Amino acid sequence: MMFHSIRWRLQLWYGLVFLALLAGFGVTAYALLRNVQLRHLDAEFQRRMGPLSNSLRPPPGGPRPRFFFFPNDLSNSLLSSPGGPRPDGPRLGRGGRRGDPGDRGERGDPGDRGGDFPGGGPPEERGFARPDGPGFQFYLPSEQAALFGSESNSFYYVVWGPGGQELARSEAAPRDVPLPAAAGPGPGPAEPRMRGVFRELYHATPGGGVVLVGRSIAEELAGLRLLAWELAAAGGVVLLLGSTGGWWVATRAMRPIEDISATAVKIAAGDLSQRISAADTENELGRLAAVLNSTFARLEAAFAQQQQFTSDAAHELRTPITVMLAQTQTALTRERGAAEYRATVEACQRAAQRMRKLMESLLELARLDAGQEALKRMPFDLSKTVSDCVELVTPLAAAGGLKIHCAVPALPCVGDPERMGQVVTNLLSNALEYNQESGEVRITGERQGGAVILSVSNSGPGIAAEDLPRIFERFYRTDKARSGSGGHTGLGLAISKAIVEAHGGSLEAASQPGKGATFTVRMPG
Repeated sequence: MMFHSIRWRLQLWYGLVFLALLAGFGVTAYALLRNVQLRHLDAEFQRRMGPLSNSLRPPPGGPRPRFFFFPNDLSNSLLSSPGGPRPDGPRLGRGGRRGDPGDRGERGDPGDRGGDFPGGGPPEERGFARPDGPGFQFYLPSEQAALFGSESNSFYYVVWGPGGQELARSEAAPRDVPLPAAAGPGPGPAEPRMRGVFRELYHATPGGGVVLVGRSIAEELAGLRLLAWELAAAGGVVLLLGSTGGWWVATRAMRPIEDISATAVKIAAGDLSQRISAADTENELGRLAAVLNSTFARLEAAFAQQQQFTSDAAHELRTPITVMLAQTQTALTRERGAAEYRATVEACQRAAQRMRKLMESLLELARLDAGQEALKRMPFDLSKTVSDCVELVTPLAAAGGLKIHCAVPALPCVGDPERMGQVVTNLLSNALEYNQESGEVRITGERQGGAVILSVSNSGPGIAAEDLPRIFERFYRTDKARSGSGGHTGLGLAISKAIVEAHGGSLEAASQPGKGATFTVRMPG
């Protein structure tokens, strides 16, 4: 049930997005910092590996025994073949060469410090000949040996020969440094490797030997682990704050929807006066609330109009029915003459005709409202229709002592001439009926742009300002000028307005009390 809520779905989405972003940022930052530290460390390995690679090279000459040179302060790092260096091995002569049979050997004594050594090394360095066949020369000056310390976290080196035998190592080198398996025969680029907490860089020399430089990075790994925990803690705080902010945003975003739902429930229960309270009308939900409020207002007006329409229709139908019942009851109370029965029947007939006229008007309005009334679309001259309608109502005007002035030029338009004749007849009938004694009715017409305008005005008492907005409502009558409309149903103006609007036009009324009223029809040309 909880996850069916839009709020919880939004919150879950916010949380997943924040988690993905924070995880991606944390992993990227950790990887970048780790790579920077490893690249910096590899650069230091490269700087120290150069002297080592240069110190390991094949001996000059042919099949002579190979010698290994090393500083006195690193002499304990020399690892010979099993059995160690042989004390009875050939002594070094001047220039680092093996003494011949005629050499007295006094300068090749191991204790002699005055001999010269290959590579121009200082006289305090010593060398031993390997008894096990071809070897390599390894010579590391003191200033370069200072790059490798003796502490556990210092840089260290290990040197292997072409056969995989270990030739030399620094004091800080671990005892279990394996020969890199990836170092094949022949020279190759420097390759890094991780071995537990040790970072090592190895390089195959041209003669087949291998030089490795390394250092313990336990402190760096501990710092990286601390950084990972710090990133995780910071990400957790940001995720918590982001989730809280997301919940707040989702709650505020869903509040108008909850108000809309609550208002809709109340309206569905029958309270049409309810409206949605929208504080912010500029955002999407605020505009939606405004549209819904407008819809609810029109719905309330429609229901009120429907109720008023039903009440007015019932009132209009009650009058002729009451007349008919009264006439028939009177005729049935006692025997009457033929003339009295005839009068009763005629009264009932007039009441029935009034009812029929009302029902036809209601049916016509219903069809117009539903768009089911078939209107003709044909070109016709509106002035000709007006002339016919004026001719039709002229006897009524003469009977009331009223004058009709018609000044309508040719007004071609498109529509249903019969329906428009009905509109003009209704307007003329109202203008004649609600006029003063010896008054007049004026009809004018003109074309403005693409519209045809027809005006019908009279010199009657006019329409009150409070009644004017409701003049086209169904069954509406004013208290004074329109109160005694004998024979009228109060639907004429409503039907006329519906017909004009069905043609795509408009019907408006304007009036000033005591100065008559003017009805204006606007039709598309």
